Amino acid sequence: MEKKKFLFKTLTIGEGGAGKTSLLRRYVEGKFNDSTVLTVGVDFYIKELDFESKAECTLQLWDFSGQIRFRHLLGNYVMGARAALLLVDLTRMPEMEELVEWVNIVRTHDPVLPILLIGTKADLKDLIAVDDGFMLNVMNTFNMAGYIKVSAKTGHNVNKVFKVIAKKLMNQNKY
Repeated sequence: MEKKKFLFKTLTIGEGGAGKTSLLRRYVEGKFNDSTVLTVGVDFYIKELDFESKAECTLQLWDFSGQIRFRHLLGNYVMGARAALLLVDLTRMPEMEELVEWVNIVRTHDPVLPILLIGTKADLKDLIAVDDGFMLNVMNTFNMAGYIKVSAKTGHNVNKVFKVIAKKLMNQNKY
């Protein structure tokens, strides 16, 4: 029996410097670079997963620029998205208005788009400024699919992020 094949456009969003490109590079290429170049507009990566030997799942991972000057472009890129990863740098307390703006951007065409909240830079334990209570409140306020703390530098929980989002998408499609 031939495996079913699925392609899921997944958006990666968050403020500049949150670690979006680092997370995606760690996941797709298995690499981490302490110095990354500012993403201009949008970039994207592809990763294929075998899902419980029943289906092939391809994640098309869109890396959105976190810079304010590119935000007006992002609404054009969210069409067809099946999920989003909202990254928050745990060493910098985010403004609630920023989080609201990101959620509104990605839910423009789908008000119930699954969003997984990701706390980045978890390896910088002495510099953590955002506690779990705040992040869980954000997750619940915006009816997000979950919250995971990661470190692109060490690789901690990186694969888990994509397994969780892929499983959610596959279950929605009743593979």
